[in-house]
Amino acid sequence: MNTSGHRFTRPVRIADVFGMARELLSEADFIAALRDLSDRYWDRHPFHRRLHAGALTKPELQLWAANRWYYQCQLPQKDGAIIASCPVPEVRRMWLERIVYHDGRAAGEGGAENWLRLAEAVGLDRAEVLDQRHVLPGVRFAVDAYVTFARTRSWIEGVASGLTEMFSPNLMRRRLADMRLHYPWIGEAGFAYFMSRLGVISGEGRSTLDIVVRSCETREQQDAAVAALAFKCDVLQAVLDSIDYACKQLQS
Repeated sequence: MNTSGHRFTRPVRIADVFGMARELLSEADFIAALRDLSDRYWDRHPFHRRLHAGALTKPELQLWAANRWYYQCQLPQKDGAIIASCPVPEVRRMWLERIVYHDGRAAGEGGAENWLRLAEAVGLDRAEVLDQRHVLPGVRFAVDAYVTFARTRSWIEGVASGLTEMFSPNLMRRRLADMRLHYPWIGEAGFAYFMSRLGVISGEGRSTLDIVVRSCETREQQDAAVAALAFKCDVLQAVLDSIDYACKQLQS
């Protein structure tokens, strides 16, 4: 159930219906249109507000960590799909680093491994996270839709969907501080994921935005990029909607 008020469908425009050519947005206006989606990012979701306020119980944190794992472990496949359809070597080389970041260069390394350490730090057994027994149907549906999006849409749209990075650096810093403050029972090793993301996320956001701005040569491509970012925001909202609903069931 999506309680955020957003839908996964892209609105039909009159210009689309009648085949009217639309003027290319200036770089500044295009970037502004992308940044205007910041209010749809998941930092404003009620679940994240409770997380940052220290209002989550241990079982709720565990449910969040186990379900967020499904999102984390699917990111390399999403990024691989973008690379597979991208004809630009420079972009492929740059995007490959994202897969390396998540999967690591060897076993026991990378962002996915760091998320497993967080799951263990909140009291989950690694095996129960890896076998996905706690993954909610709504979370699985939303994340799978995101991977399918990357596999079936243009590579530019796939890249643009990752522009949520523009909205996340401040959130990552705040989350790290708030979780250390409100959940002191989580060992410091559990925060390795957030620490590592702080070192790369600002640079990723700038490089991703540059790729999208340079690659969108028509208004249609610009509109598709904005719609792709909106879709990603909807995916993230849907993930938290499912987790939030399940947490309320734990309380009842």
